Amino acid sequence: MEADGLHYVQYHSSKESTYLAAIRQLISNDLSEPYSIYVYRYFLYQWGDLCFLALDREENMLGVVISKLEPHRGGPLRGYIAMLAVTKEHRGKGIATKLVCMAIDIMIERDADEIALETEVTNTAAMKLYERLGFLRSKRLHRYYLNGNSAFRFVLFVKESAYTLRLGYYDKEDEEQTNQLEMPPSA
Repeated sequence: MEADGLHYVQYHSSKESTYLAAIRQLISNDLSEPYSIYVYRYFLYQWGDLCFLALDREENMLGVVISKLEPHRGGPLRGYIAMLAVTKEHRGKGIATKLVCMAIDIMIERDADEIALETEVTNTAAMKLYERLGFLRSKRLHRYYLNGNSAFRFVLFVKESAYTLRLGYYDKEDEEQTNQLEMPPSA
């Protein structure tokens, strides 16, 4: 536990009655998409161990990241960050960065080749966060969200082989964007 009482926990299905309502409330306050209970259960029942919560001393939820990991189109093992939200009062304190890093770390431990996500083109704070963590913009998705906003798809290439494989998955329409992707330097 940190000095200010903030601590991070991995979601576990045994705590659904404790956390699910708070997760739904936090995400519905911060994200533009109206997700049904079934969307949350889809992620939490199958990949709950890839989801992390930021809690204060009184166990109030301050942030959440919901993720999954599965093969993408028969190719690379793709991690996916589906939802990330932090209460307005606690933004700018590194909570979102810590949550995303926890999700990335566990997906890498489980041999992810790449990690993808989408964010609204108007969400500059999120775009800066993901770019700072090494994600690359791979595609613009016009009118992607129900509110009519467009999105950027971001990809973090964890393995160089995933980057090479990925080049084959883009169709002709995406060729220009693919040529703009740069592989981050190897560690």
